[in-house]
Amino acid sequence: MNAPHTAANPARAILLAVLAIACFGGMDASVKAISPLTGTVPALWARYGGQMLVVLILVAPRLRSVARSQYPKLQIARSLLLMTATGFFFTALGKIGLAEATAVMSLNPVLITLGGALFLGEALGPRRIFAIVAALIGALIIIRPGTDVFAPAALLPLGSAVCFASYTLLTRRLGADEDVWTSLFYTGLVGSVVMTCLVPFHWTPLTPTSATLMVMIGCFGTAGQLMLIRALSQAEAGLLAPFNYTGLVLAMLWGVVFFDEFPDLWTLVGALVIVGAGLYVWHRETRLARAPALSQV
Repeated sequence: MNAPHTAANPARAILLAVLAIACFGGMDASVKAISPLTGTVPALWARYGGQMLVVLILVAPRLRSVARSQYPKLQIARSLLLMTATGFFFTALGKIGLAEATAVMSLNPVLITLGGALFLGEALGPRRIFAIVAALIGALIIIRPGTDVFAPAALLPLGSAVCFASYTLLTRRLGADEDVWTSLFYTGLVGSVVMTCLVPFHWTPLTPTSATLMVMIGCFGTAGQLMLIRALSQAEAGLLAPFNYTGLVLAMLWGVVFFDEFPDLWTLVGALVIVGAGLYVWHRETRLARAPALSQV
């Protein structure tokens, strides 16, 4: 298996990652809205069943080649990790606030960066260390010991963070060796098969509202997954890790707009620290990427 490569255009990979996070934020808000109506398992089924349906429609003419993976065991492993991460997080959304759950989940970039250095041989320079530490401090400002975030339900997004970090590292390990549609196919296949087996035991009659939310979950999840795989095939996991924290800002926004969950002053301070760290990395990495080309003009 070839070693992961470094993107020639880190700005493109960062943009894809941020767009993916925005889609996942929309999915999370939809899940929080649907949880009181249907429960977690139907939401998970919508997430993976919707993705599988869209993928099958888009790749139908070349389904045989898309379904052929060079690393089927790794594909199944990463798909199971993502499904577990999603299950933990969707369950948490029904028990704690959207911003609080996202704050705990936001610890996963630290795990991604460390894992990338330990297992993938990725560089861990001072800029990345600074951005990760700063973003982590911002997340801790939001979490703050003694708040409801430290209820037992907070262990669910923590478990989700561990599983998602492992999934991200496996996705990065596959890199350009695997077609993006093949990775998307396996992600949808494993999750949809498992959830289809479970959903009959948890099904409740759908209303127009819950049916619409299920469609939104499938669409947001599929679009986000595709863009995230693209981003991870073009850039190192450690470079993209700080931008996972932008999901915190979106979670606070959706919490205010849809669920009347207003962040306090310290939550806003933490969000500013997180955004500042991400913008710093983006500025430094893109400026360094342009420097060699400019020196040859």
